[in-house]
Amino acid sequence: MTDHAQQLRTQLLNELTAGGSLRTEEWRAAADAVARHEFLRGGFFRHAGGAAWEPVLQDDPGWLEACYRDESLVTQIAGTILPQDVRGQIMREPTSSSTLPSLVLRMLEDLQVEPGMRVLEIGTGTGYSTAVLATRLGDDLVTSVEYDSDVASRAGAALWDQGVHPTLVTGDGLLGHAEGGPYDRIIATCGIKTVPTAWIEQTQPGGIILATIGGWLHASELARLTVHEDGTASGPLLGGQVSFMLARPQSPPPLGLLPDLDAGTERPTSAGADVLDDWTSRFIAQFAAPNAQRLTLNRDGRDEHVLIDAVTGSWAALYEESGRWIARQSGPDLLWNAVEEQLGRWHTAGRPAAEKATVTLTEQGQTLTW
Repeated sequence: MTDHAQQLRTQLLNELTAGGSLRTEEWRAAADAVARHEFLRGGFFRHAGGAAWEPVLQDDPGWLEACYRDESLVTQIAGTILPQDVRGQIMREPTSSSTLPSLVLRMLEDLQVEPGMRVLEIGTGTGYSTAVLATRLGDDLVTSVEYDSDVASRAGAALWDQGVHPTLVTGDGLLGHAEGGPYDRIIATCGIKTVPTAWIEQTQPGGIILATIGGWLHASELARLTVHEDGTASGPLLGGQVSFMLARPQSPPPLGLLPDLDAGTERPTSAGADVLDDWTSRFIAQFAAPNAQRLTLNRDGRDEHVLIDAVTGSWAALYEESGRWIARQSGPDLLWNAVEEQLGRWHTAGRPAAEKATVTLTEQGQTLTW
């Protein structure tokens, strides 16, 4: 490594230590032994305004410096497109990235891992976080699963070049990797809508699952769940509005043909669609309507805010009229009733911050309480 790269890395780690993301000497030593730029040799995409992205390649000015900023760097667009594939700009959705180092290291600290523990990582990505884990624990105690075979291949090559050889698996991370279990810790570097049963089954009683729980309303929080002897798991949210790309098998399906939004039953509502503009309110609402997607339509000269359950077909449309909100709903489930009730419980509790909440997983599903 060049002296300049080492200087940039030391500067970054100093910033992360001062900011509280990097809190122990053990993790600092592991991070100091891993060169992030070696996992970004293929370049990355820089946001170019709006929905546009432009490539930054290894030979471009500023590439090395950007690798050591505390920023997430998009490494793949639209599932297959890499920086070297693009000249100019592209307007598609990012599908893979190198997570900002402060979040990677904060999560590794929050994982509460100790020497000798066996760890399963869901989402290898570029391989940077995998390398830090394996440097701290040893190759034989780290297993990492990546859904995208091309992403997995590039990460494997980068890890091999750096002399790091954990167990790498290509497949659906939501299924875990039973062959390497049971694990003391599971950490997910992708977002999930619900914690998979397989993760609980593959974690030792007393072990921890650290994952970002979110949903199709695009609000998420980091949860640290302890697995219990009876096969349930529970634990606190850690706060900070942590966000990752959702695991691809849990990504929202296309909505297709919209339902007849003139049908249904109307009623006034005390909670208008504007409550969903707040991150925490939206996160809480997802537990009442976990399969709902949101869109805004202009109909008859007014904006209607629509929730559609992609699984059941239930929907709710909300609009303002004469200073009050009206909800119109149809389908097997009354979506807005459920959202209103969930938010009502939160308001009754005094609108506590996310880190005051507990997530519990049982055979009946995933619940949020204060």
